[in-house]
Amino acid sequence: MAETHDEEELIAQGFRRVYAELDRYDGLRAGLADVDGSPHYFHGYDYDHADTADEYLVWPASEAAVALEREQWAIFVGWNRRHEAGEAGPESHPGHGGVDARYDELTGLLAAHRRPPADARRLVGEPGFDAGDRYRADGLDQWFRWHPAG
Repeated sequence: MAETHDEEELIAQGFRRVYAELDRYDGLRAGLADVDGSPHYFHGYDYDHADTADEYLVWPASEAAVALEREQWAIFVGWNRRHEAGEAGPESHPGHGGVDARYDELTGLLAAHRRPPADARRLVGEPGFDAGDRYRADGLDQWFRWHPAG
């Protein structure tokens, strides 16, 4: 289990909030997080199966895209709470498609925003964790401290 810290400590150490998880495979692969003081998309491209810093493509997210991402994230968090309470099964996950019409609509609206542009920066994302719930309306328990890629 990763060591956890309180939010103030994470911020003081240079970690920034992750607002939404878009892909996870043995760790956070893609999502929306603060970088340089504003929300950015990130997408991992160099994965080494270790719980260490990985390289990501990073690009700014527009205010409109952030609002849509936060709306879709709220739908997922609601489902996850029901799932953890035993009130919803995995087949009802909104990401499966055909389960939640608004979630599906948001997926379509966000598809172009989620693709890395040619000028995306390469940064190393060093993970840090707070002691809160893994998934919640304001984001995840995972944070990133960003560094220039080697």
